[in-house]
Amino acid sequence: MGRLNIFLAIVFCGYSFQLKALTDTTLRIQHIKSINGSFNNFSVDNLGNIFLITATNQIKKLNNNFDSVGIFNDVKRYGNIYTIDVSNPLKVLVYYKDFATIVMLGQQLNNRNSIQLRGQNIFQVKAIAQSYDNNIWLFDEVDNTLKKIDESGNLLLETSDFRLLFEDNATPQSIIDMNGLLYLYNSKKGWTVFDYYGGLKNQYPITDWQDVQVTDNYLRGHDSIYYYMANPKQLQYNNFKLPTNFTNAIKLLLLQNKAYVLTKEGLEIYSIQ
Repeated sequence: MGRLNIFLAIVFCGYSFQLKALTDTTLRIQHIKSINGSFNNFSVDNLGNIFLITATNQIKKLNNNFDSVGIFNDVKRYGNIYTIDVSNPLKVLVYYKDFATIVMLGQQLNNRNSIQLRGQNIFQVKAIAQSYDNNIWLFDEVDNTLKKIDESGNLLLETSDFRLLFEDNATPQSIIDMNGLLYLYNSKKGWTVFDYYGGLKNQYPITDWQDVQVTDNYLRGHDSIYYYMANPKQLQYNNFKLPTNFTNAIKLLLLQNKAYVLTKEGLEIYSIQ
């Protein structure tokens, strides 16, 4: 498909708001499993499969019984893994920022395809995400535009320059495609929400979160003290005080009644009571 420039309509409700806390309790947990090792990162898909990125840039896949079911061991070709998107269990996106390369892996972590972004005149990208229609979203930091490309790297959609649209333009650190909307997050600016045609739907100035997620109608994330679940449409949020052994976590995700906590020693898994 050809290049399509989309102008973002400023259609969000331009009001200031303050979320009301519904709960303020300590997160109740019970330890399930320790996976010892030196891991730089991890992710968990919606089937409960765990993807561990080792210090040597291997990817190890464990099923929901913690059995090893796959490994990606091509560690020399692309350098360090910057991020991984496992929102589609059948197609895992692995992004190598230093080489501007996206590698697509199959269910068994076999190499299906790769995209050299520089060959598409895209030279600087931090955030990528799987799209609802099996394509790829990314934010081009040179052009300051949100783009959608296909598996061959062809440009499908592109917004206008964010510097023309936002006075406080900030590069997104995360992109999440969920519930028919596209969520961009920057820890200093907060959430910016678009529809699939590039129309701006809303902005939520919820800042200083880490490891952000979107599930159902909730925006999720944490700081060093609390884990938050915000429903901005209802101006409400739940916050749970983190247990003391979570405060030194490298990464923390809460999914399907489990808490996954990455530390220097490995990955700790808890059930949420």
